[in-house]
Amino acid sequence: MCGIFAVIGTSNNAPQLTFKGLSDIEYRGYDSWGICFSSDDLFKTIKNIGFLPKTFPEQLSQVSLGHTRWATHGGVTIANAHPHSDCNNELILVHNGIIENYLELKAGLRKHLLKSETDSEIAIHLIEDEYSKSKDLSSSVSKVFSKFDGLNAIVVTNGTKIVACKKGSPLVLGKLTDGYCLASDPNALLPLTDKLIFIEDNQMVVLNDKLTISDLKTKKEIQVKFTKVIWDYASSTLQNYEYFMEKEINEQPKVIETILNNSAVAEKIAKEIKSAFGTYFIGCGTAAYACLAGTYLFSKFAKKHVNFSIGSEFNYIEDYLTPKSLVVAVSQSGETIDTIEPVNAAKAKKCKIVAMTNTLGSTLYRTADYKLLLNAGVEKAVASTKAFIAMLSEMILLTFMVAGKKQAGVEVLKKSALEIKNILKNANLLDELVNKIAKQEHIFCLGRGLSYPVALESALKIKETTYIHAEGYAAGELKHGPLALITKGTPVIVYVPNDETRDSILANAKEVQARGAYVIGVGPDNNPVFDFFFKVKDCGASSVIPHTVFAQVLAYKLALKKGLNPDKPRNLAKSVVVR
Repeated sequence: MCGIFAVIGTSNNAPQLTFKGLSDIEYRGYDSWGICFSSDDLFKTIKNIGFLPKTFPEQLSQVSLGHTRWATHGGVTIANAHPHSDCNNELILVHNGIIENYLELKAGLRKHLLKSETDSEIAIHLIEDEYSKSKDLSSSVSKVFSKFDGLNAIVVTNGTKIVACKKGSPLVLGKLTDGYCLASDPNALLPLTDKLIFIEDNQMVVLNDKLTISDLKTKKEIQVKFTKVIWDYASSTLQNYEYFMEKEINEQPKVIETILNNSAVAEKIAKEIKSAFGTYFIGCGTAAYACLAGTYLFSKFAKKHVNFSIGSEFNYIEDYLTPKSLVVAVSQSGETIDTIEPVNAAKAKKCKIVAMTNTLGSTLYRTADYKLLLNAGVEKAVASTKAFIAMLSEMILLTFMVAGKKQAGVEVLKKSALEIKNILKNANLLDELVNKIAKQEHIFCLGRGLSYPVALESALKIKETTYIHAEGYAAGELKHGPLALITKGTPVIVYVPNDETRDSILANAKEVQARGAYVIGVGPDNNPVFDFFFKVKDCGASSVIPHTVFAQVLAYKLALKKGLNPDKPRNLAKSVVVR
């Protein structure tokens, strides 16, 4: 993985379009890149380690494949970067996913010169063997793809035709005025076209002077039907901001306002939650913490039990699901494979599925029975900010709808939007804290009740953007082990909302203070136990939102202080499409 872009058309600007497409999905994360194009009946490939350059040399070609790679099989080297070619440089391939049986397939290859350590290169040599016999690229790709175990997408060209197949890993087709383009992310296509087809699993796309889509199993041709997608390209650019993370943090009040103005779908899902015999919230990473917050919200404000599981673990505990169960799957990208796999298993048990996602047309969106779009706009920083706030906002709104108190939910969300604006206005007050803790190796975040998911999310943001070791804990667990880690000067962020957890969390703050911690208090009221205090007004059930924004701003400022790019954390991808 991580990013695919391909073009075939009648114009000679395919390499430039490929470069632009890859640039538009840089936020997915990668460590090397490559672009290949046909020139005078030959293929020319340009590869490199690191990020894409600001410009790409002008090259003339009607066919081009490009890829941004996040290392899985084999290290970060030019040889391991995509695209990969066959022995005679007649066929070119890019690949997302993991071919789980690649060692077995590799053992069947004879007399091939392997230049990389990747599972991807095995695929192009297998196709080469088939192609040498039939000279039919479509059938060759189809036969080889059917041998793969795992979740994969491949795009292959011989210079006059492009053939693509997918299972599990996303692939989207766009119609240009003079040809077609393929990408692993619709955001790479939308600057070029608003006519898209989201390719389904076990389908094959063939592109030359016409478009054909067929079922890999039945071989039957599928009717081509494009979806028109409305998209504001300007909203996905930096505009006047230095980094996307800063821009996306500042967009959060507007995100909440958009959710409040588009609540009709949430009303329908609230009814499903009311009637379901068991509701399960699942997600990974940031989305998992939003789901965990949901369990506290529904218990406290709707007096309803909902279940929570990390998406990657739900596969192992879903044996008890029934057709009466409701699975609410949360994912910013809608392509998180660790969430999609258990959703597919739940769907096989006839469960109803709700997709809470930020991406129209994503795999999760298409799989679900009910689709709740977050409408946060394109999020390009790898560390999620506005999508997480959108998830929390939807959780709060759903909770109050289930409780029959929608207006109360609307009011607390309005308060949180106003308080976000206050935090952003007073963000300079954090500069003193940033200077104090930027060189620390460890930071701990403590919360109780609804503030526990906030503590987890705060630690995640600090880890992602600053590479400081940060941990979030339920404060009551301090004496059960973590207290041993507190030493003189250790920064400890303590969330103290004006709720039932206040007295207990203040007692925990005193515990860490007694061990020499530098205590950072966040909440509506200052306290002598705090060495540093940042005021966040009480917003009732939605206090979790401005508390989280405090952590986002702190993480962003810490990253800048350390000279790091907050948009592109090392080793991380925006959309995790492999196990």
